[in-house]
Parts: sequence; C-alpha cells; structure tokens
Amino acid sequence: MKIKKRFFIIPCAVLVLAAAGWELIPRLTGLEIFPPLSRTRQFQSICAAVSETGAFKALAALIEKLRPDSSPDSAGRNAAAVAVETADISVMPLRETGYFSGSLKARSQFILSTKVAARLERLAVDVGDTVKKGQIVAVLDNREYVAQVKQAQADLDVARANLRDAGNTLQTAKNELRRVRTLFTNKIASQTEKENAETAQRHAEVQYDVAQAQIRQKQAVLDTVKENLAATRMAAEWDSEALPPNPSSGDVPPPAQNTTRIVGERFVDPGALLKANDSVISIMDLSSLTATVNITETMYARMRVGLAAAAQTDAIPGKTFQGVVERIAPLLNQTSRQAEVRIGIPNESGELKPGMFVRVAVEYSHRENAVTVPVAALVRREEKDGVFLLSGDAKSVRFIPVTLGITDNGRVEIVAPPVSGKVITLGNHLLQDGSEVFIP
Repeated sequence: MKIKKRFFIIPCAVLVLAAAGWELIPRLTGLEIFPPLSRTRQFQSICAAVSETGAFKALAALIEKLRPDSSPDSAGRNAAAVAVETADISVMPLRETGYFSGSLKARSQFILSTKVAARLERLAVDVGDTVKKGQIVAVLDNREYVAQVKQAQADLDVARANLRDAGNTLQTAKNELRRVRTLFTNKIASQTEKENAETAQRHAEVQYDVAQAQIRQKQAVLDTVKENLAATRMAAEWDSEALPPNPSSGDVPPPAQNTTRIVGERFVDPGALLKANDSVISIMDLSSLTATVNITETMYARMRVGLAAAAQTDAIPGKTFQGVVERIAPLLNQTSRQAEVRIGIPNESGELKPGMFVRVAVEYSHRENAVTVPVAALVRREEKDGVFLLSGDAKSVRFIPVTLGITDNGRVEIVAPPVSGKVITLGNHLLQDGSEVFIP
C-alpha cells in the first residue's frame, strides 16, 4: 500500500515543482525566454473554465466571508491584476447579410403540346435552339384534316343551297297567302282555303329557319376542321410575359420583355404517332432566372421585397450575379417552419441555367459609419450586454452597458452610448467593473 502511495505522490510533487519553476524562474531572473505560466493563454483559459464552476464560486464566496477585509471596495483593491488583450473601437461600414441556398428556375417555361392526333412529320428545332415568337417548330401529317375541310366546305355549300330553296318556298307561300286573302275579302275564296294558305306560309317559315340553322352548324364544323388543319403546323406562341413583382410590395422593376426563347427539352422524334395533348418540346425564357430559397421564421421579419441579393454558383466560380428579392410567400410551411422567397436574377449572358445550385446573400441593412467592436468584446453582466472599456492609463477597466446593432464579419455595431478607445477582447470573462488589468 505504501508503494502505491509513493507512485501517486512522487509524480504529483514533480508536476508541482515544474509548475512553480515555470512561474518563478522568469520572475526571479528577469529572462523573457518563455513567459510565466500565469501569463500564458492556455493557463488563463483553464482558470476561466474553473472559475465558472459552481464549486469554485462557492469556495470563493466562503473565503471572501472569512477574510477580515471582505468589503467590495477592499476586494477590488486587493484583487490581482488580470492579463487581457484589447482591440480598438473602430468606425467602419457594416452590412447585415443573410445567407441562403437554393436552386435556379426559369422565370417562364411551358410545354408545347399537340392539339390534334396525327403523325409527326417534321421537327424544325432541337434542344438548345433559339425560338422566335410565332415560329413554326413542328409539322404534323395534315392529309386527313385537308379532306375534312373539303367535306365540311361541301356540306356548307349544300346547306346554303337548301337555304336558297327554303327562301324561294317561303316567298311563294307569302304570295299565295296574299292572293287567297284578297279572294276571301271579295268572297271568292272560302275560309278553309285561307287557313290552308296561312298554314303553308308558317311551314315555309320553319323550313327557312331550319336551313339557316344548318348553315350555322356547317360553318361551325368548317371552322373546327380548319382550326384542326392549322394545328398541324405547331407554332411557338406566348401571349404574355411573366408577371412583374407586386408594385405595392416594393419598388422593383418588371423583368425585361423578350421575344426569343430557348428549347429546353424534346420529347418525341419525327414519325411518331401522336395523340391530342402529347408533349413535343419545352420552351423556356433564360433572359432572367428566379432563385428559390427557403428562410426560417427568425429571418422572415427581416426579409423585404426589393432587397439587394448576390448569387454565386460552383458551376461558375469566382463570379457573382446581382439580383433582387421579388416575391415572399405569405405563409410558412407547418412542417419545416420555412417560407419560400423568390429572387430575380438577370441572365443576359445566358451563363446561368435552370436547375443550378446557388448560394445567395441578401443584404438586410447597411451602415456607412458604424461604431464597431469585435464580437469577442461582448460580455453580459446583470442581464445587460456590454463591453469593458480600458482606462486611459491601461491599468483598469470600466463596464459599459451598450445597445447593439447589426453584426458583420466578426464585428458588432454599438448603437448607444457613444464609446471610443479600446475594449477588452480576451480575459473579459474574469473582469468586473473597476477590475485591475495588465497587457502582457
């Protein structure tokens, strides 16, 4: 048992002597080959961690009560100076920025589909080709629809002939009724002859109305088959551009008008037998893209339509694309607690493509002459955020409660009160108002 105690006591004694030597030799000899142990950052970090434990605080409180001069003033005067590091309070521009990731989408994209069933005879464009508005991009076999147009035209001609015949019959019936009424007035024709003439006129009028209705029907059939025939020549048509951002939500200019677009996909080959509504090609507008990102509820209140944004993608390293926030979803997803935000990015060069992954930085606010300190200088005392300001003689510090502003790149804005000089950035967790310090 004695041997085991020796194996424990001897190493501990060696460690204590080594630590004492590390601390005392530089102080006694004045040599600065290596700093004393108490001035090393590692030792201070260990002391800081130990000082935050409950046991250390309880022991310190007990010792303070037992000391005869344990008043707050005497404690501050007798406390050992703390080694600290400082940084200047600087005036500089600050930007509060949010960083998000998302995917690019075409602002406008649609699929050109067939209106009629027919065989695809010719495809005039392919993937990546530029398409103008109204350009014929595909041609279907139209022989069946040509025949239907001829048949419908012939049926319309017959209906028109029937209308002329019905008109002649109606005119004859009107003349006959007029003659019979004259004879009836002169008491030459009987009542029965008069009634028969009236019935014949009404029948002729009905036949004439039927002939007119048949013409309208045949004309509608002819218009339909002509439209089907025209649909065999498929044109790229878009009636309106993408909707601009909501002007009531922010002063954002609408996207530029574009009369040409790009073929994104091809779904069929020439010779394929197509049904109505079969997809042929997709057409998209790449002059301006939309980056869709999701923001958390903590960022939702800061996001506004019209904020400037900058996008980057690994596909084009080293280049930044400027954009603007155009749309903000009015609700958050109940599962993810996130809202969708659309950011418009001009793409005149055509470098960006739909589906690319992008990282987007949105600038919430900007300060040109902000009073800033390093984030490391912030401490919290008595439920207040503040900094320790170094005195003019660099031997003590004063705790200053502050109102914080925006944070950018490791620095935070001090909105109030006005401060200048130097603040403590290392060792401030060991300090209180009026603590003595020294700078190694």
